[in-house]
Amino acid sequence: MGIFGKIKQGLKKTGDGFVGKIGAVLSAFTKIDEELFEELEETLILCDIGAATSAKICDILRSQVKEQRVTDPAIIRSMLKDIIFNMLNGNNTIDTSKSPTVIMVIGVNGVGKTTSIGKMAANFKAEGKQVVLGAADTFRAAAIDQLGIWAERAGVHMVKSVEGTDPASVVFDTMASATAKKADIIICDTAGRLHNKKNLMDELAKMNRVIDRSLGDGQKETLLVLDAATGQNAVNQARQFSEVTDITGIILTKLDGTAHGGVVISIMDELGIPVKLIGVGEKIDDLMPFDAKEFAEGLFMED
Repeated sequence: MGIFGKIKQGLKKTGDGFVGKIGAVLSAFTKIDEELFEELEETLILCDIGAATSAKICDILRSQVKEQRVTDPAIIRSMLKDIIFNMLNGNNTIDTSKSPTVIMVIGVNGVGKTTSIGKMAANFKAEGKQVVLGAADTFRAAAIDQLGIWAERAGVHMVKSVEGTDPASVVFDTMASATAKKADIIICDTAGRLHNKKNLMDELAKMNRVIDRSLGDGQKETLLVLDAATGQNAVNQARQFSEVTDITGIILTKLDGTAHGGVVISIMDELGIPVKLIGVGEKIDDLMPFDAKEFAEGLFMED
């Protein structure tokens, strides 16, 4: 199955709900008036796009309808798709042009953080890159063990210590090992204990200092993993994490099992954080680069 086929399949639950709800609104009106816009805004909110972003979409739509003198409600569908594409389109790629590229991965338990790291590692390895993992989520022994399984599966080296070790010391050892191996990509798994923001902020700052001292001419990304199935709660998590560290991108997991994929639009519009990877299945190659055009097409795809 090609990339677009996977995205289409992964977005099926979201797309079915989205297309059905939007279609029901548009087919109920024979003319474009304020009542239609109000119904449309409510429907977008129900599709997990969020109140602020839904209002913004409808404001843009009102303006375009007026400018272009559109009178047929059926035309609104394609206009909506273009508006959403423009909202999603941005810096959606992980830049690995400089070596080493260090990727710090954060996120609360249960969102698919460790699995995403494993899949990323496998993808980079398949591209011929030398990858080293750092098991710096040292507050859970299970996290270290799980990352070890993925490292073995992906065929990449992993640096670890025992549970309770200072995460920054694991990052230090990871950077040293990666330098010795002349690694292209370094991926560090880190904890995400949002209930204690001050500790998390201090911990991430310490790890960043360790990385910056060893980075040289390399570059750094901080990716936040969110579970699409949590809907607007994912937006709240992103907002909270962005208060404690600079996030350069989002990995949105479990898109294939939920109808809440519209949350992508909310995250990118309200927080200005680009979605860089999406999870559309359980297989090792089901973590895919986010493509705004394919996502918009998948969202509006009809059987």
